Amino acid sequence: MIPIEKIYEAKFRLKDVAHHTPLMYNHYLSEKYECDVYLKREDLQVVRSYKIRGAYNKMSSLSTPELSKGIVCASAGNHAQGVALACHKLNVKGRIFMPVTTPNQKVGKVKRFGKEFVEVILIGDTFDDAYNEAKKDAEENGKTFIHPFNDDKIIEGQGTVGLEILEDINTKIDFLFIGIGGGGLASGVGSCFKKLSPDTYIIGVEPLGSPSMKKSIEAGKVIQLEQIDPFVDGAAVRKVGNLTFKYCKEIVSEYTLVAEGKICTTILELYNEEAIVVEPAGAMTISALDDYRDKIKGKTVVCMISGGNNDITRMEEIKERSLLHEGLKHYFVISFPQRAGALKEFVNDILGPNDSITYFQYNKKNSRETGPALIGIILQSKEDYLSLIQRMDENNIKYSIRNDSPELFDLISS
Repeated sequence: MIPIEKIYEAKFRLKDVAHHTPLMYNHYLSEKYECDVYLKREDLQVVRSYKIRGAYNKMSSLSTPELSKGIVCASAGNHAQGVALACHKLNVKGRIFMPVTTPNQKVGKVKRFGKEFVEVILIGDTFDDAYNEAKKDAEENGKTFIHPFNDDKIIEGQGTVGLEILEDINTKIDFLFIGIGGGGLASGVGSCFKKLSPDTYIIGVEPLGSPSMKKSIEAGKVIQLEQIDPFVDGAAVRKVGNLTFKYCKEIVSEYTLVAEGKICTTILELYNEEAIVVEPAGAMTISALDDYRDKIKGKTVVCMISGGNNDITRMEEIKERSLLHEGLKHYFVISFPQRAGALKEFVNDILGPNDSITYFQYNKKNSRETGPALIGIILQSKEDYLSLIQRMDENNIKYSIRNDSPELFDLISS
């Protein structure tokens, strides 16, 4: 694990750069789970995530000749913002490669933080495309590549979050829930806790659709996932680092996975109940609490909120995913007879008194007896689902369920 002295050195370097973010007792979650829940609010960091800590610590550790050649990084969001601000603070030229699909809001933030010191290059459709181009640029031009997680200096910087948590609490921490993407944050904070709070049980939380660290730990080696769900963009990585794998293997007590839909429910809950805006990766740790309700009862729990860079344009998809996860919304492809009154009969005879059609896509084909329609139905209670299915079966409705279709969100957003 990372030596605690290195984390203290990083804290000194960051004293005028990164905010000491609050560790806040949360009454709502504490009452809900019958324990003492504290939230480490890295969403209130200057770049709205912890990433400035590692980026600045790494870059400020480089020699003057290394800095004069410039730096390069690849990122789809938070790491890019941290590197951009570090470039501005250190007066260093940086090239930041981002996928073409990156939202304009994130690209704008990177440019704003980096000002004239940063050049943003949009290239490729995925993070992997941007990453490969960034590595190529660094190698060909002798620049330093700033890795988002697989670097000791990056990890040492992230570890300063752990020092702040332990400085701000006056009681023993029984459980620490920490999100894992590439593993840099867990490696740094976990190293700090293993030295200063060794009895704390550390739970690493990953998205269900991209469990790269859990799968690697189970395999006993770093593996690359064939496919991932990119929705939790701050934590969806195909492959963790060899360093972070080594550290997490000796630091993390247990790994757990949370469904993307559950994360969406948490995002909405935190906003509605606490007026806290978090990104999907930032909501992961709180999403995991339901599965540990019995274990954490009466204990002291700390959850990392790693970031709050949530693009408002994603809120419709977040609501959709939450409703699907909670069993309140269902999508079907239904074959309707191509005659007048077929839809009216479906509404009158099939839908329950509290059911509503919220999505309907249908193209009439005159040469056919039936035509398929994609229909979204929202229920008042998830218990109403079985009766809806029963009515369709009794009325010989031809249907297929599409909730788990990988193409669903492409279809309903087109």
